[in-house]
This record gives sequence, structure tokens and C-alpha cells, in this order.
Amino acid sequence: MNLNAFRQELATPRTSIQLCIIGIVGGICAASLIILFRLSVEWLQRLFLPELNDFASLEPYMRFLLPCVGALAIVLIAYLTGFKHYRMGIPFVIHRVKHYFGHIPFRTAINQFLGGTLALVSGFSVGREGPSVHLGAFGSSFFGQWLKFPHNSIRILSGCGIAAGISASFNTPFAAVIFVMEVVLREYKIHIFIPVMLAAACGTVLTRIVFGEAQELSFIQFHEFSQWIYLYLIIFGILLGCLATLFNKSLMLVISGFGRINMARRLLIAGLITGAVGYILPDALGAHFHSAHLLIAQNENIQLLIGVIAAKFLLTIFALGLGIPGGIIGPVFVIGMLSGVVLAYPLGFFIDDVSNLNGSFSLLGMAGLMTAVIHAPLAALSAVMELSYSPELILPTILVIVPAYVTSTQFLGNSSIFTQQLDYQKLPYTISSVMESLQKTGVLAVMDKNFKLLKEGNEQLISTLDNEQDSAIVQFSVGKEGATEYSLVNYDKGKDSESKRLTFTPMQGVDFQATLAEVYRILELNRDGAVYIFSTTSEQIVGIIKWKTLRHHLHKASY
Repeated sequence: MNLNAFRQELATPRTSIQLCIIGIVGGICAASLIILFRLSVEWLQRLFLPELNDFASLEPYMRFLLPCVGALAIVLIAYLTGFKHYRMGIPFVIHRVKHYFGHIPFRTAINQFLGGTLALVSGFSVGREGPSVHLGAFGSSFFGQWLKFPHNSIRILSGCGIAAGISASFNTPFAAVIFVMEVVLREYKIHIFIPVMLAAACGTVLTRIVFGEAQELSFIQFHEFSQWIYLYLIIFGILLGCLATLFNKSLMLVISGFGRINMARRLLIAGLITGAVGYILPDALGAHFHSAHLLIAQNENIQLLIGVIAAKFLLTIFALGLGIPGGIIGPVFVIGMLSGVVLAYPLGFFIDDVSNLNGSFSLLGMAGLMTAVIHAPLAALSAVMELSYSPELILPTILVIVPAYVTSTQFLGNSSIFTQQLDYQKLPYTISSVMESLQKTGVLAVMDKNFKLLKEGNEQLISTLDNEQDSAIVQFSVGKEGATEYSLVNYDKGKDSESKRLTFTPMQGVDFQATLAEVYRILELNRDGAVYIFSTTSEQIVGIIKWKTLRHHLHKASY
């Protein structure tokens, strides 16, 4: 396979077999990393737990010591890798995808793998989707960087890795695709959709080979209920929107309030708080669906469920707010499950047995709370539907999601927790529409390969200009510091049309992996000139791009 031709096709924003291939390979790379991560967590938990995530079986003193020891180990890993590389999770990945084409630093991935493993093993109230997104983006983008693919395709590869990571983590390929499009990339393009779908499928296939085909919420049964209850779902959604707003504001309050304390102390404080609450209430440890379901099934005591919700709420905002590596969606799902059951309790005044609604309302609570916390209604709907094997959830879930989202955003002014975290960390996550459009196309797709490279010498330049009118003429010379300099050569005709004068327009170099956005940044000031595209070194020119070529691409109609 000609790798240069492969790269050139990837530089063009269109669906191609090459893009499908990298989607599959990137998905396999990412899914393999996530499966290794999950196996590491399970192997460590089996060393001291009779069943996975069964923290309630531990002695009280062990429930206190475990998070404290876990926090110490996380601090040690962060110290060894460097605290400046302790940036991870979904908000960081969104920033890297938007402004660095999805390139994830290696040390942050090490921190995320080891730190995330320890956090989940130690019983912190965090989810595994945070590490899954981070590691998935790293695994696939590393593959693209290694083969020096165009940056626009590496961004797509990052999306593929994220989809494969979520799919490998939860066995939910459709929800993974929607999450990537709705939360990370925030755009719907067919040429991006196809490889992301393939990557999600690869993640699911590999997950089912290793962990089996069972879904994590398949034990929850959705029961149809009377249509008059649909009216209560609107109130239900409003209450979830209020709870989500309280959650987001509390989390940001913890992040800002403890921001001046150094990272090591924050992590140790998180361990102490988790250990203290776990000592009293073991059901608050971890963020596993099955544990929450057992708590609901075995306890009719509404006061206990409310207490667990409060404890889980507290542990989650302190764990995430103080920097414990992990995801937010897992604990939000668990809080949503428990809140759904509690908020269904008032229906007991109108029907005989409200326990039949526990399964249905726990699923609806998950979808509504996730929607209002991260502002991803489609991802929430598809995730809950896939996790529970319940397509009949669609209508009631919509009736919960819409009021939850509207209440949270319009009436309470709550924005996505990811954007709030990015704003606080001063990490940019938006770009102009022009730059976003240009970043979709690599320079290899539009550069002019028909050029002549000549040394200094006016006679040769004039002769070539006269004989090679269809080719661009580039002159190279050695500068004062020994570096090679390139100029675009043209005729400048004065008032006398017969007199000709040579003009030399200096050109800057652009790496062949770059996109048209980098070219635009160089040429936009003068709205004229050209850049040269180089391969391995700046002296290996492979093409040039003129301003008029870039302008034509910008004005080209698209569907």
C-alpha cells in the first residue's frame, strides 16, 4: 500500500475505504486498551472482594482504609509522572480534540490508566467512562500520529477511539456513537459518522468476546404503566432538572473552593471523606449499577434510599471535585436510579403497589439526570435504552428528558458540567466556523504538485516562466543563518505591458500533516501569497498552496 496516497485520501473530507480502515484499526486499538483497563480493575478487586464491587462485605475499618490507601497510591503515581500531566477525563479530551486534533499526551494517559484503576478499585464514587474516553482517544490518536496521518483524520480517529472506548466499557455501540457526535465533536457529518460507527462496532465485538453479551442493566425490567402517570413524568423531569442543577453547582463549588490547595492534599482529603462515609454507609461506595439495584430490591425503607442518595451525592462531588481520576456518568446514573425510585414514591398514594414502578422509574431517572447534567439528551436516551434492552422506554423517556433539560437550562441557568469545568480551567473548546471548516481538510488534498523548483538566477527564472506557464515557479536560496528560503516567482507587469519585472513572494512552510486552517492563519493578514508544503524536513517540498486556491476552497458550496 502506498502510504502517501493513503494519507492524501485521508486529507479529503469524504467517506472512503481508507477512512473506514483507520476507523476499524483505531477502534481495535482503543477497545483493546479499555478491555485491559477493565480486566486490571477486576483482577485487583478479586484479590480482596468476594464479588466485584461488593464493598459492603468489607470490615468497617477496611472500608475506611481502602480509599485512603488508594488516594495515597494515586498521589504517588501523579508525583512520578509529574503533577503537570495530571489533566484527564472527558473535559480535557474535548479540549484536545477541538484545539489539538485529538492528540493526547502520553503521561496523561498513564495517569488515567493507573489512577483510574486505583480509584475504581478503592471504592471512590466515580465511573469508568472517564478513563474509557481518555484512553480510547489516546489509543487511536497514537496510531494516527505514529503513521503521520493528516491532522484532520487524526481528529476523526480520536472520535473513533472515544466511541470504541465507551462501547467497550458499557457494550453500547449506538449510545457511544451519539455521545461522540453530541458531546465531543458536536457535529453530524457522514464522513465522520461511518468510521465512528465502525469503531463502536469493533469495541462491542471485542467486549462481548471477553466479557460476554449481557448488558449491565438487563436485570432491570421496564413495566408499562397507566397513561395518566405520563403527566407525572413531566413533574418528575422538572425535579430531576433541579437535582442536576444542584449537582453541577455543588461540584463546581467544590472545584473552586479547594482550587488553592495543592493536588496531593486534595486527593488525600477525597480519600478521607470517602473512607469516613464508607465506614458508616458502605452502600455509598463505588458506582456500580447492580449494587444500586440490589439496594432498591432489598430495601423498602425510603429513608435509607434518601440517605444513600445524599451520601452518594456527597462522595461524587468531592471525589470528582478534588481530582480523583474517573468519570461522572457512572455515579450520575446510580444517583439517577436511586432518585427515580424515591421520586416514584408519591405515586403510592394513588396506586396499590408502587414497587412495580421501581424498575421503570430507575431507568427514567438515569436518563433524565444524565441529560440535565451533561446536556446530552440523545446520548442519555440511547444509553438507557441499550443498557436495559428496553426500546419501549422511548416515549416515557422523552417526556422526562425534555422537562429536565429545559428546567435545568432555561429556568435554572445550568450549563453542561463539562463546559463549566473547561471554563474554570481556562481550556478553550470552541473555534470559529471558518477555522472549523478549514480544519476538516488536510493540505495534501488541495496542494498544487505542479511546480518547478529553481536556484537563484534571473535568466533561468525568466526562461522557465515563459515556457512553463501552467506551473508555479519556486526559487530557493540559502539565508543568512544557513536555512533554505523559498519564494514564489511571478511577473509583475507595469503600465507598459511589454515591460516585465520579476516579483519574489517569500513563503512559509507548513507540515504535510497540517490542515488548511494553518495555511489560513499564515495568509489571512495579506490575503495574498502562498505557502509551501514540506514532508519530513523543511527542505523536502511536496507542494504549494496559493491564497486564491484557499479562497476558492472556502467559497466552494457544500451539502
